[in-house]
Amino acid sequence: MTRTRSEVEITRQGRTCFDGTKRDWIWDQIGLKSKDCETHCSNAIFWLLKEESMNVTHRIAVSNCSNLDSGNALCSIIEWGASGLPSIMKNKDYGESATKEGSVDKVKQLLYLQIHFRAVGAILNGKMQTVVGLLALLFVSINGDLFTSVADMQGLLDSEKSIPALLHKYIESERNRLDELRKLAEVYSERNEQALDTGIKDISNPINAFLLIKQKIFDWKGIEHRMLLNKAGSFIERIQDANYGIRYPTEEDLTGAAIGLLRLQDTYRLDTKDLADGRIYNDKGNYTFDAGDCFEVGKAAYHDGDYYHTIMWMEEAKRRLEKEDEPTAALSEILEYLSFSLYKQGNLKHALKFVEELYKIEPTHPRAKGNIKWYEDLLAEEGVRKADMRRALGPIRNERPISVLGNEERTIYEALCRNEVPVSPKEISKLYCYYKRDRPFLVYAPIKVEIKRFNPLAVLFKEVISDDEIETIQELATPKLARATVHDAASGTLVTATYRISKSAWLKAWEDEVVERVNKRLDLMTNLEMETAEELQIANYGIGGHYDPHFDHARKEETKSFESLGTGNRIATALFYMSQPVHGGGTVFTDIKSTIMPTKNDALFWYNLLKQGDGDSRTRHAACPVLVGVKWVSNKWIHERGNEFRRRCGVKMSDYERFVGDLGFGQEPKDAPNLSPVLSKDIFNTI
Repeated sequence: MTRTRSEVEITRQGRTCFDGTKRDWIWDQIGLKSKDCETHCSNAIFWLLKEESMNVTHRIAVSNCSNLDSGNALCSIIEWGASGLPSIMKNKDYGESATKEGSVDKVKQLLYLQIHFRAVGAILNGKMQTVVGLLALLFVSINGDLFTSVADMQGLLDSEKSIPALLHKYIESERNRLDELRKLAEVYSERNEQALDTGIKDISNPINAFLLIKQKIFDWKGIEHRMLLNKAGSFIERIQDANYGIRYPTEEDLTGAAIGLLRLQDTYRLDTKDLADGRIYNDKGNYTFDAGDCFEVGKAAYHDGDYYHTIMWMEEAKRRLEKEDEPTAALSEILEYLSFSLYKQGNLKHALKFVEELYKIEPTHPRAKGNIKWYEDLLAEEGVRKADMRRALGPIRNERPISVLGNEERTIYEALCRNEVPVSPKEISKLYCYYKRDRPFLVYAPIKVEIKRFNPLAVLFKEVISDDEIETIQELATPKLARATVHDAASGTLVTATYRISKSAWLKAWEDEVVERVNKRLDLMTNLEMETAEELQIANYGIGGHYDPHFDHARKEETKSFESLGTGNRIATALFYMSQPVHGGGTVFTDIKSTIMPTKNDALFWYNLLKQGDGDSRTRHAACPVLVGVKWVSNKWIHERGNEFRRRCGVKMSDYERFVGDLGFGQEPKDAPNLSPVLSKDIFNTI
């Protein structure tokens, strides 16, 4: 916002007026008397409030402050966000303020309700003489540290006349506030008992996880707001100390949880009503969505430009609202979102119907009447007669938008995630399991291998990481977890992307003996060099956490990928499953139409490059969204450098590995005698 020279000058003068050591300098430089400086300071205080709060919801400006008294303490406050206060207009030259009748009184009432207990204590101690001081404390409690001291504002106004009335109003509001807190405490006690009974199983359900995030955001805001109105700072500090290091969710977290829920809904074909009822397949959760919860999901979809899901969730919110004795959402808001989304999806008659319903219940709505005319004009342009605009509405058309993946690949990807793509009996008949014993150490401690797919080769190494090792790796990684990144093909740098939703951390071999041991074991498992491999990456997937179809290797046109590493392309990938989700979370290969469901303690391995060194397009794969449960994985990307003789180039284009470590000669492991040795329980400590 651009301010006039006068406003800037007053702010400059005011800032200096606050500094008592420079007060005389101000008077000398601008020829002001003490009273004049005081007046400029008054103006400046409020202009600073405006200046400091431009980045938040509440934008504040005050005018005509030269004749403030205790009866007009608030002067003219304008544009108070979405608080519902009457509009108070400011003169062009910020002189006399033009207010609607009763506006100042209503603002004062808000002040009485929201004033911080510290302000009352200061008044009782005689430390605060002005209503401006009260106002400053009010803004501190709402907008943060706009002011750190009110000492320089003493003497600006005489507010003692208003103190008795203010205190009586405050005491009255305190009774109401404490009653509200008492009710909230009872609700929280009930929730905590349920949560403690179910533990991690509770939050691994996406419905419960979404509600937990939403409750933490909105409920804690309400609790904190009510507590801050009283002398409750010490209690809040205790809560914060007890939760030190725990990041409370933000609005962005709530949006992410909602979008994740929508991703699950699409991928696993879940009905909106079932999801809102907490039902996932045959599992019925402990919690259900009310109309307000459905509204929040729909609103998140709307702001993501996803009108397809907005319609579904706003319709569900409307249905639930009609059954609620105590409304958890505003019907007018639901109707407005629903109407516009229907219009965007090509349902003009339905959009007109709902916006007229909105206008009927809220005739003063700022957009309803105009939208009625707009939709009527659009229908007229389509040749619909006015008499027919409200007839023969027909069913709502709500087509799912085209995916960035392309609808064909998306369809295959989601079907694979649902495990709906059958594997041919012929392919299954080729597969086999064997003990890998091609290295001296493995003669005594062979590794179980299950071939999941030939050409391209994909295998599962069975039981190759222990629960204790998993726990150690998770403990090391948890403090480092950050939004997962991908390699940007153009720049060669790591960037975040919406198609990869998880948190990841990187562990170096020297950080713990477990990490070093896993690296050595990978050498034995894959017959590949680990010295030039990337660090062990640990990933944790949250609500709807996924990774869209992608390649691990760099394609020919991606010349800058891995350039900074200097180790060539990614020759192979090893993926450890460190947990086992209840539903979802599989690894799917969209080209070869193969699904591997995660089994804890196993590791999936495949070659990204053909034996000639070119990228193998058949290895395009994805991480399916986690529907229920928790998914932890760790992966190792192995590079070309150092593996020139460990995985030799093929003579022909058709050359491929028959098994891991195949050098192109000798019998396949399935033809070798199966000694079936009994593996010791502490095998993980030796390999």
